[in-house]
Amino acid sequence: MSNRSAHYSDHPKHHAHEHARAPQRRPAHHRPDRNGYTIVHHGKAVRFGPVVFWIVAGSIVVMGAWSAATATYFAFRDDVLTRLIARQAEMQYAYEDRIAELRARVDRTTSRQLLDQEQYDQKLNQIMRRQALLESRAAALNAMPDTAPTGSIKPTSRGPQSTDAGTTTGMPKPSPINDTVIFVTPPDREARLESRTPAVAQPRTEFAKTQGVDSVLSNLQTALDKVEGRQTATLSSVEGSYESRMRRMRGVITDLGLDMAQLEAATPKGGVGGPFVPAKPGSDAGAFERQLYRINLTRAQVDKLTRTLSLVPYRKPVVGNVEFSSGFGVRSDPFLGRPAMHTGLDFRGSTGDPVRATANGKIVTAGWSGGYGRLVEIDHGNGLSTRYGHLSEINVKVGQHVTIGHVIGAVGSTGRSTGPHLHYETRIDGDAVDPQKFLRAGVRLTQG
Repeated sequence: MSNRSAHYSDHPKHHAHEHARAPQRRPAHHRPDRNGYTIVHHGKAVRFGPVVFWIVAGSIVVMGAWSAATATYFAFRDDVLTRLIARQAEMQYAYEDRIAELRARVDRTTSRQLLDQEQYDQKLNQIMRRQALLESRAAALNAMPDTAPTGSIKPTSRGPQSTDAGTTTGMPKPSPINDTVIFVTPPDREARLESRTPAVAQPRTEFAKTQGVDSVLSNLQTALDKVEGRQTATLSSVEGSYESRMRRMRGVITDLGLDMAQLEAATPKGGVGGPFVPAKPGSDAGAFERQLYRINLTRAQVDKLTRTLSLVPYRKPVVGNVEFSSGFGVRSDPFLGRPAMHTGLDFRGSTGDPVRATANGKIVTAGWSGGYGRLVEIDHGNGLSTRYGHLSEINVKVGQHVTIGHVIGAVGSTGRSTGPHLHYETRIDGDAVDPQKFLRAGVRLTQG
């Protein structure tokens, strides 16, 4: 480097000449050197080491690459942003579609639940209405008297087991060989006609939800169907029983040769009355209501016939299993041994056994009457009367009204008699008829 400086100093003219020509050359240049690089500019030289030079050159290259990359980025930036925005929009639309699908699914589920709840409520309301209807039907059936023949005069048990209030306190009544026709509701009537429905009038519970609403409702419907079937069967049985009894009653009156109109006219009416209200089923009545209406009509006829038959002496005058010591008709007279007409039935008995009225009526004779001994005669109306002879005692007076089963006297052997027994007669318009005809009619009424 010192040699170059000496050279420049040894040739001043040449240096001046170079300085004059400098503006026409490049403003700066560098010259390589073994130990670095020198940049000369306007006569000033700047020397760089190789490391610095390459750092500067590298920086320039990096900056150029960065500038190129930046230019490229800005050149293609719109396309990249467009693709990014499109991708983001696509993802957003996908999310929105998914959200809309989930919302629609939730709406469908909610709608289905609401519909199921509405259907469940409708079915439950229907079941509750049906239960109420069946309960009203059960109440109507319970209000009906039992058609089974009960009651009548059965021998009072003397054992300790006869402690039932109905048998110890109630007055026994005479029966036609077996039983009489009295409609009494037995104590187990309620148990046989109870609805036996499950508790269906309950709100929707977690149990119903977990076990399945359809299964619960189906079970309830099945239970109600069974109850309705039992009620229908019971109603049909009651209707058949009433109709059968009414036919038997009418047949008995016809067989006995009695006039129905006269019997009804002779039946005491008692204190009855009220405005006339025609009985008819409602316009919206169903099959059950119409059948119940028919039963009520038949029952009214049976009740009327029962009151009418209360004047017909078809019951036994004594209680228990009785034997006839002598029948109605021609027989050999026990005193004379000659054929004679026996106008009644002789019932075996012990002195003091109670004798009871076989039908409602009025006492017309109560005292001694020739061969009858102590005699009681009851007028039942419509030409019917009964006589009770050979009594050991009389417990009624002339003009007294008696009812079925009333104790009118006691078995004895007064008058023309060979021993304790009851002479019983049945008369129509004063003429003696066979009492067994009436007793057989009573047996017929209790059958079926």
